[in-house]
Amino acid sequence: MFSLSPIKIMVIVAVALLLLGPDKLPEVAHKLGSSWRALKRLQEKVEAEVREAIPDLPSTSDIVRIARSPVNMLNQLADRADARDVQEILVTEAGAGAAPTSASGSGGPSAVATSPPSVPPPVKRTDDAPLPPDPSLN
Repeated sequence: MFSLSPIKIMVIVAVALLLLGPDKLPEVAHKLGSSWRALKRLQEKVEAEVREAIPDLPSTSDIVRIARSPVNMLNQLADRADARDVQEILVTEAGAGAAPTSASGSGGPSAVATSPPSVPPPVKRTDDAPLPPDPSLN
């Protein structure tokens, strides 16, 4: 995306030195540094207030990973939904099997109530591997 090689940095410093002169360059650099620190403090303050209001919010690095790979996040959400659907099916069918047993009056458990229905496990996607840490976040 945007990388600064040592040669590019030297060109930027040389142009700044020519434009500003050696007298004003330290003063401008100091102002830029203090402005950058103030922006970082403002960002941290806003993030702390948002996290206080919404404690379940994912971390900033997780949000960046989601933004960079939304398909992976959607696959993970689909897997969670599939797992919940399977659990709901098992609970529903077990509940439906238990009701006739008590109504039959036989006292013995029915075959539906004792053995859970065979539901295949959710399909695991191969592209579900976790993303490596993003070096630009450090």
